[in-house]
Amino acid sequence: MKNFILLGIALVCMTFSYARKTSSTRLLYWNIQNGMWDGQTDNYARFTQWVKNQQPDICVWCEAQKLYRSQTADREVETEQQCLERWKKLAKAYGHKYVRLSAHRDNYPQLITSRYPIDMQKLIVGNGKDSIVSHGASWSVVKVNGKRLNIVTLHTWPQSFGFGIKDKKKREESARRCDGDRYRKMEMEYICKETILRHPDANQEMWMMMGDFNSITPADDNYYHQGKNASAYLLHDYILTHTPYVDIIKHCHPDTPCLSTPHRRIDFVYLTTPLVDKVTRAETIWDDYTTPVRNKDKISNFWHPSDHCPIIVDFNWNQP
Repeated sequence: MKNFILLGIALVCMTFSYARKTSSTRLLYWNIQNGMWDGQTDNYARFTQWVKNQQPDICVWCEAQKLYRSQTADREVETEQQCLERWKKLAKAYGHKYVRLSAHRDNYPQLITSRYPIDMQKLIVGNGKDSIVSHGASWSVVKVNGKRLNIVTLHTWPQSFGFGIKDKKKREESARRCDGDRYRKMEMEYICKETILRHPDANQEMWMMMGDFNSITPADDNYYHQGKNASAYLLHDYILTHTPYVDIIKHCHPDTPCLSTPHRRIDFVYLTTPLVDKVTRAETIWDDYTTPVRNKDKISNFWHPSDHCPIIVDFNWNQP
């Protein structure tokens, strides 16, 4: 009888675990600043434990590559292969088997880890002529419970001046013209045309696009008070008027800005309606670990654990 009861408990636990894996999926996105600079102090133990506690099924990390030595602004850039090997170990620590790195022109790639195989569809850096994606982007596919999830990751140009301008005076002039805003819009146009806009039925498919957009949205104008025609809104204006994407954080929290950095919301997860309909939770996470704390020694512009906060989105595939 005792063995029978234990077997019954085991079967119940197995059934619950199976239901969790097949009926729901958790997405975790985070710009972790310079490959999680803060995590070097304890070999990423706090970081991986926090991620493990969230139980994500798919993670997207922005700024995945290590660039500096721990607690310093001294450059120590790992190679792409070193980056991948480090992330395989980190991913294993929180239960993910699969790791893929995005395209990148510099040392600021995005990286996906997952419980499920990741099929890289396209690496996006621009055409090298009139369109250049400053940090790079990617389009991947992950199949979960028989569903094809299209995942677009990106990180747009961070500066107020235009891309490729080296002269200080010209940078100042470019910033006054708000060329950085226009450049980010160009990047977004190119990324969308290389991904979702190539698919005429994308509004009926499961697409998600996420990253550090380095741009604010007109949806938060009650917080920024920029006015509808502000150049700062150009990038998100384009998404909202030319694509089927929905800003899921604003959709779930229409009355709050849900800042992703100490002063702005520049990290976004966009979803098409078939995914929006499956969302049960979408939050920017400010907790005891993730809330940005400025480095006390004012080392560069580094924060602990990052200068951005993560976003978690939960999907229930059984939700009608």
